[in-house]
Amino acid sequence: MSHNTRINMGRIGAAHGIKGSLRIKSYTQNPLDLGKYGPLFDDKGNTYTLKNIRPQKTMVIVRFKEITSRNQAEPLNGTELFVAESAIPTDLAEEEFFVKDLVGMDVLDQNNALIGTIIDVPNFGAGDLLEISPKMQGGGFSDATYYLAFTKANVPEIDFEKSSVKITPPAEVSEKDIDPDENTEQAEQAD
Repeated sequence: MSHNTRINMGRIGAAHGIKGSLRIKSYTQNPLDLGKYGPLFDDKGNTYTLKNIRPQKTMVIVRFKEITSRNQAEPLNGTELFVAESAIPTDLAEEEFFVKDLVGMDVLDQNNALIGTIIDVPNFGAGDLLEISPKMQGGGFSDATYYLAFTKANVPEIDFEKSSVKITPPAEVSEKDIDPDENTEQAEQAD
């Protein structure tokens, strides 16, 4: 299945207990909805059918029918879990969207000037991040990307009709940090 026809639902963490339970970081709005849309699968094509799920702090503890021992569970640490996009309902409520829909959107500053484009929306466990490729002065976008936490404070406005997001980077992120032309000049001077 291609990357465009699947939705990343979560990432497996450490094994939990001796019967094959796993700690999972769920990317669903309600973490207990991890198995709501049917069996999950990984990049290797393995299928995982939810047997039971319970919350534990910022994770969920899951038992899959296919995993019956700690020895089977331990090698799965770091495995991403997906469902087919067709399994997800498309009748989203207002203010709801899929984070993958942000990829390719223009990034605007507070003055509505184009400053970059979103190339990915990863989640390394502490929340969604926007991976932004800054606009270069000569045109095009830089390969030197940066991450911005996807919060209401940092991203106060999303316009799906115009395919753009307006950002307000935190004070500790300066224009110099996100200007690829400036960083290239500094690297050349250091050589």
